[in-house]
Amino acid sequence: MALNKCLLLLRPRASGPCSVALRPSSFAIQRSLLAASSSRSTSSGSNGPFRAPDTSLFVPLEVKPAQGSDVNIGAELTQVLTKSNILTLLNKFYKRKEMQRLAAENGLDARLFHQAFVSFRKYVMESDSLSVDLHVILSDICCGAGHVDDLFPFFMRHAKQIFPMLDCMDDLRKISDLRLPPNWYPEARAIQRKIVFHAGPTNSGKTYHAIQRYLAAKSGVYCGPLKLLAHEIYQKTNDAGVPCDLVTGEELVFVDPEGRPANHAACTIEMCSVMTPYEVAVVDEVQMIKDPARGWAWTRALLGLCAEEIHVCGEAAAINLVTELMFTTGEEVEVRSYERLTPITVLDYALESLDNLRPGDCIVCFNKNDIYSVSRQIEARGIECAVIYGSLPPGTKLAQAKKFNDPDDPCKILVATDAIGMGLNLSIKRIIFNSLVKPSINEKGEKEIDTITTSQALQISGRAGRFSSVFKEGEVTTMHRDDLVLLKEILNRPIEPSKTVGLHPTSEQIEMFAYHLPDASLSNLIDIFVSLSQVDGLYFVCNVDDFKFLADMIQHIPLNLRSRYVFCTAPINKKQPFVCTSLLKFARQFSRNEPVTFDWLRRHTNWPLVPPKNIKDLVHLEAVHDVLDLYLWLSYRFMDMFPDANLVREIQKELDGIIQIGVHNITKLIRASETSAGLGAVAEDKDLPAHRTNGRTVNVEDLPTADLNASKPLSPRRRGSKVLGYRSVEPDHTKGPLATKLMQQGLLTEEMLNQLQREWLKNQIRNGSITGGNKRDHSDPKGNRKKK
Repeated sequence: MALNKCLLLLRPRASGPCSVALRPSSFAIQRSLLAASSSRSTSSGSNGPFRAPDTSLFVPLEVKPAQGSDVNIGAELTQVLTKSNILTLLNKFYKRKEMQRLAAENGLDARLFHQAFVSFRKYVMESDSLSVDLHVILSDICCGAGHVDDLFPFFMRHAKQIFPMLDCMDDLRKISDLRLPPNWYPEARAIQRKIVFHAGPTNSGKTYHAIQRYLAAKSGVYCGPLKLLAHEIYQKTNDAGVPCDLVTGEELVFVDPEGRPANHAACTIEMCSVMTPYEVAVVDEVQMIKDPARGWAWTRALLGLCAEEIHVCGEAAAINLVTELMFTTGEEVEVRSYERLTPITVLDYALESLDNLRPGDCIVCFNKNDIYSVSRQIEARGIECAVIYGSLPPGTKLAQAKKFNDPDDPCKILVATDAIGMGLNLSIKRIIFNSLVKPSINEKGEKEIDTITTSQALQISGRAGRFSSVFKEGEVTTMHRDDLVLLKEILNRPIEPSKTVGLHPTSEQIEMFAYHLPDASLSNLIDIFVSLSQVDGLYFVCNVDDFKFLADMIQHIPLNLRSRYVFCTAPINKKQPFVCTSLLKFARQFSRNEPVTFDWLRRHTNWPLVPPKNIKDLVHLEAVHDVLDLYLWLSYRFMDMFPDANLVREIQKELDGIIQIGVHNITKLIRASETSAGLGAVAEDKDLPAHRTNGRTVNVEDLPTADLNASKPLSPRRRGSKVLGYRSVEPDHTKGPLATKLMQQGLLTEEMLNQLQREWLKNQIRNGSITGGNKRDHSDPKGNRKKK
C-alpha cells in the first residue's frame, strides 16, 4: 500500500490534454508522518520542540503603586520599613545569579527579567502600603530571619501582572499552532473530493477546459485572483444560460430578482465560501498560493472548499506542491497538461527607438512614472496609445483594452504595467519590455528591486499572440539592446517549483489570543501570534505588515475586537494618504455608532468631481475611487453602518467615466504637470528610463502629500520622475557625489551614465550577481538577493 502511494498512474491519452494522476512522493509521505509525530510529541507536554518566543514583542503593562491606604496592617504586625533598606535588598535580589536562572526557567529571559525588576522595584518603593505577606517577608529579611531569595514568588507574581502572557504561554502556543490546517475544515474533510490540476502556460486553454466542466455542473463556484476575472466568468456564465451570482469584496450581485442564491457563483478567491456545497469548484492561478501577502486565500480554498470536484488551473511548477498539499487531506491529484495554442517568438533585435513601433505593440513598464514618460513620447510622435496600470479602476482598464482591441480605432499601441498579466483580453502582437527590473515585497515585508522572475516574464510575454486575438503569433523583445540577452536567459530558465503555501491567522484565533491578553493592542497580538506560531515545512505565515499598519493607525479608536479586525483587513494601498485618512474617519464614525451616509461621503470626497487637469488631479481621482471601493467593501460587512451602497455604486460608475476622460487625455495631463513644474521639452529616446537595479523609481503615490498638493513648482533638488520634474533615485555606485559632480562639470552626460549602468548590469549578470529573483522561495530564507 505504501508503495502504491509513490506511483504515478498514467492514463491513456484521449482527445485533448494529457492526463496524469499524481500521488505524493515518498519525501512528502515522510515529511507528513514526521510532522504528525512532531505534533503529537509537542502537544503531549511542555517539553516539545516549541521555539522560544520573541520577547521583544512583550509590551509590559503598567501596575500602579498602592496609594491612599489609611491602615498599614503589615507595619502594625511587624515594623515600619525603611526605604533605603528595601532598596538595598531589592538590588541584592537583582544581582543574584540564582534568581536570574530561576526567572529564566519561568519564562523571563534577561530582557524581561530586567523590565520586570524595574517595575517591581518601582512598585515596592512608591507604594504607601504593601500587601501584608510582602511586607512581612521584607521585614523578616531586614531582621535576618529570612533570605533575599524569598522575594522570588512575589517578584514572579508582579512579573505575571505586567507580562500576562507568561501565565498562559502554553495556551497561546496551542492557539497559534498552525501545523494541521486541513483540520480547520471538517465539512471538506467529510467528503472525498476529486482534484484535477489543469497545468500549462498562458494561452493554453487550461482555464477554458475547467470552465466547461464548471458550466456543465449542477452547481459550481469560480475562484479567481481579480475582480475583472470574476466579472468575466460571471458574464460568460449568464450568457451561456447558466444563472450565476457575483461575489467580490465590494459587491454581491444575485441574478435572481428576489435575491435567492443561484447554484453557480463567480467570486474573488478571498470571498469563496467554504461552507456551501458545490458539485464543481474552479481555483484559478493556483501558483499564487506562494504569494507572500495573498497566498493564504488559495490555501484556504484548496483545503476548505466543499466541492465534489476541484479544478485547479495554473503553472506546472505548482503541481508537486498541490499534490503534497492534497496528500495531507488524503486526496489524489489528476494532472491534465496543455501546450500553448499559438507560437511565440523571442526576437533577435531590440526596439531601441519608439520610431520603430508597429500596430499591436505593447510596451511593458514596471512603474507608473515610466508609463507617463513613454506614453508622452509616443504621442509626441503623433501616435495614439492606450494606457493600463494597476491603480486604474476596472472600468477604465476595460475601456482602454476595448480601445486598443477595436480594429476601427486608430489607437494601436498599448503602454502598460504587468497589470495586463491576467484578467484582460488584449490583441497584442509584440510585447516590448521597457525594463527588466521591478520593485517587489519579499516574504519578510521588505521592499526589493530585482530582475523579474521567469514566471513573471512568461506570464507577461504570453499576452502576445493570444488564440482569441487577431494576431495568431506572438513576439517578445526589449526596448534596450543590452536587455535582450538577459530576457532570453530569463525565459529559458526552468521555473523553480513552488515549495511552500501561505497561511494567515483567522479572526477566531486572534479573538482567543485577545481573551488571554485583553490589554494588548491588535498589532501586538498579531506580532505575538506570528512569533509563537508553529508551521511545518509545507507552510509559511503570510506577511502581516499591512494589517499591522492599519491596526496601529486605528488603535486609538474604541472598537470591539471583531470590528477592529475587519477594518484592518480592508484591502487598501497604505501609500495613498487620502485613502488611509478615509479609513480612519470611517472607523471613527463607526465607533460613535453614526452611520456613514451618502451625504457624509459626498462632503468628504468633495463630490461632484470634475475631469483632471493634470497628473496630480488624476492621482487624486484614483484615490477617491479607492475610497468608494472601501465604502462598498465595508458596506458588505456592516450594512447598517454603511447603508448607501447603491448610491455610492452609482457615483463610482460616474467617477470611472471621469477617470477614463483623464486617461484618454493623459498626455495633456502630463504636459500640464510639466508646465506647472516649470519643465522644458519632453525627453527623447535617449532619456528613456534605464535600469535601476540598486535604486528605485519614485512613484507618484510615494511622494509626500505636501508635494502633491503644493501649488509652487517642485524643487529641482528632489529626485523622481523626469516627467514630473524629478530625477530618479540612482544607486550610489553609479550616481553618487562623484557622478553628480562630473555631470555638473559637463564631463559626464546622462546618456553616458545610462550606458555605464547597462554595462554594469551586464557584468553583474555575467558574474552571477543577478539571478532573476526566481531562485528563492519561502523555504529558502538565505537567498542571495540584497535588500534595497
